[in-house]
Amino acid sequence: MSTRRLVLSRSAALIGAASTGLLLPEIARAQSGKVRVGLMLPYTGTFAQLGVAIENGFRLAIDQQGGKLGGREIEWFKVDDESEPPKGIENANKLVQRDKVDVIVGTVHSGVQMGIQRVARESGVLSLIPNAGVHAATRAQCAPNVFRTSFSNSQPTRALGKAMVDRGHKKAVWITWKYAAGDEAFEGFKEGYLAAGGTIVKELGLPFPQVEFQALLTEIAALKPDAVACFFAGGGAAKFIRDYAAAGLKDKIPLYGSGFLTEGVLEAAGPAAEGIITTMHYSDSLDTPRNKQFRLDYAKTFRLQPDVYAVQGYDTGLLLAQGANAVKGDFANKAALHKALKGATVDSPRGKWTMSESHNPIQDIYLRQVVNKENKVLGVAAKALADSGAGCKMA
Repeated sequence: MSTRRLVLSRSAALIGAASTGLLLPEIARAQSGKVRVGLMLPYTGTFAQLGVAIENGFRLAIDQQGGKLGGREIEWFKVDDESEPPKGIENANKLVQRDKVDVIVGTVHSGVQMGIQRVARESGVLSLIPNAGVHAATRAQCAPNVFRTSFSNSQPTRALGKAMVDRGHKKAVWITWKYAAGDEAFEGFKEGYLAAGGTIVKELGLPFPQVEFQALLTEIAALKPDAVACFFAGGGAAKFIRDYAAAGLKDKIPLYGSGFLTEGVLEAAGPAAEGIITTMHYSDSLDTPRNKQFRLDYAKTFRLQPDVYAVQGYDTGLLLAQGANAVKGDFANKAALHKALKGATVDSPRGKWTMSESHNPIQDIYLRQVVNKENKVLGVAAKALADSGAGCKMA
C-alpha cells in the first residue's frame, strides 16, 4: 500500500469512527497515549537483587532521557517472575493480553526467558532481554522483535581460552554445574581454548545448584592440569572459590573463569579469590569517563554501587530510548522500530557496542584479575566479539 493510500485509509477510518462517536483506540493511543512498559524481572528469591539492579539501571537511563520515550509519557507495569520457568508464559501473557504493553523488559533466568520468547514470537510484542544468556533467544528461536543487551552464555568464556594459553596453560580441566548455562559456557570455552592450541584434559560437572565440590577437587588434584577453567555464579561461586583454596589447589593450579565467578561475590569469597583471572563484558574498574560518570550517577540516585546487571539494565534503557526516538514514539511502526534498534550503537559504560544480525551485542570482553577485592582490568581479551547466531533465521 502506498503512503498516500495508507494516509487516506486511516483518515477514512478516523472519520468513520468519529461519525459513530468512537475513536479507534489503537490510533488514539499511538498519537497521544502513554507508552506501556512491562518489567518482568525477579523481585523475590535468589535473583531478586539482580532484578532490582536491572530495573534501577533501566530507569536511570530513561530518566536521563527526560523520563519519556519518543516524547511520550510512560506507564509502568511490573510482574515478579519469581525465577519460575513454569510461570514464564503465563506471566508474559499477563503483560501482553491484560496490560497491553508495548514492550517487555525481562529477564534474568534463562528458563523463564524461553517463556517470554514464546509469547514474544507469537504476539509480536517488542522484547528486550537485559540478562538471560540462553543461546536459543538469538540463535534457533531468534525473532525480529527480540533484542538482547547483555551477552550470550558462551561469549565471556569464548575469550578465556587464548588468555590461558598466552600464559602457558595448555592443559586444562573444565568444571561447572550441569545445566543449560553451564553447557553453553563450556561451548564457548572449548571453542576458544582449542582454537588457541589448548587441550581439555577432562570436563567435570555436578547437578545445579549442588555445592559439594570435594570429590571433584580431589580429582583435579590427581589430574594435575596446568589450570582450571569454570563457570559458577552467586553463592555457589563463592563456595567453590573458598573450597578450591581450602583443598590446597589455589597456589598449585591457577583458577580461571567466566566473569560471573567473581561478580558480586568477592566479599563472601574473601582472600581465596585473590589472583583469579576472569573474562567479562564489564568491570567496575573500567577507567573511562563514561563508566566513571555512570557509576557516580547510579550511586547518587540509588545509594548503591552498580554492578554488571545494573549496566545491562541501563543499556536496555539506552537502546529502547534510541529506538523510540527514531520512530517519534510510534511503537506501532514496528518495521522502523526494529530497524532502528538493530542499527543502534549503544554508548555504554562497558564501552560502545552494536547489535549482531541475530540481535545480540557485539562487544569487547575484558580480561580481569581479582586484586584486593576488586576485579581489575588487565586488558581486552577479545575485541568486538560476536555470538555466532547459529541457526537464526529472521521471519
